[in-house]
Amino acid sequence: MRKEFVMRGQTASTAGQNTEILNFSGGKPGYAYRLVEFVIYPSTDIGASVADMCASITAGKTASDPQSPDFNDDGLIGNARYRAHSSDSYPISTVFNIINDTFLITQDLILSVFDNGSSAFPVNWQCKFVSEKMNISEEAVTNYRQFTIFD
Repeated sequence: MRKEFVMRGQTASTAGQNTEILNFSGGKPGYAYRLVEFVIYPSTDIGASVADMCASITAGKTASDPQSPDFNDDGLIGNARYRAHSSDSYPISTVFNIINDTFLITQDLILSVFDNGSSAFPVNWQCKFVSEKMNISEEAVTNYRQFTIFD
């Protein structure tokens, strides 16, 4: 049976503090996880100002720049953007979420956020994962693939 679980939090957008580790180490042998939902949301002054933020999730060794996503990077498995403006001149909010839901996760991931505002407010985020049962050969291939991306 597939089980879903959620990781969520709030990450500072200040340079040098804008990453989080999504911990998958110590996972259950024979299981991998898939990212099926990735959303971000403002943390401060909602509806009263401009909100322009982005975030990325990578299985690589270093954080992926959420402002300049490179979809040729095999380790980039999620990218999200949120933009809202309080002015009537910009009445439409835009939300984009792109997820590689075929990527099997067996190791830790890096979440990176960026708030384009002058105050660099923290960014709220939520990820939903589902577990996937693997046989021994699938587990070996999945672990090797993620290791080669990380290394």
